[in-house]
Amino acid sequence: MTFSGTRALGVLVGGVVVGFIASLLGCASLGPLTPVPVSDVRSVAGTWQGTVYKSNSQPDYVDLTIREDGSYEVVSRHTIGTSIGKGRIVVSDGHIIFQGEKGHGVGTLLRSRGGDRLMEIEATLSDNSTLSATLSLSR
Repeated sequence: MTFSGTRALGVLVGGVVVGFIASLLGCASLGPLTPVPVSDVRSVAGTWQGTVYKSNSQPDYVDLTIREDGSYEVVSRHTIGTSIGKGRIVVSDGHIIFQGEKGHGVGTLLRSRGGDRLMEIEATLSDNSTLSATLSLSR
């Protein structure tokens, strides 16, 4: 059985709409997010997991491990393999400042009404491309 061009397009659009609604429902379950000032590196130490969105690229899934000494390692899983990056963070004005081998960025800690912590990161890579990420603390 083959789809006609119109029917295939309808199925694709329907799938995108369902996926979009599901993602909105997932975000709605977190409730409103409140920025939380970061006082020191230890308060964000641990493994954070989530999705990175790069300019002109497909989303990647990452694990970001922040150590209490301010060093970090990020492992990004692509469809064609994995890549690893390292760097250091410092805390400045309640934000997390990332300085890595491949770029730099700023992280903001957020808390949901239910107490879940999220980290939003905006970064610029050494090739001047940008990325954004939303990560949650792994349990």
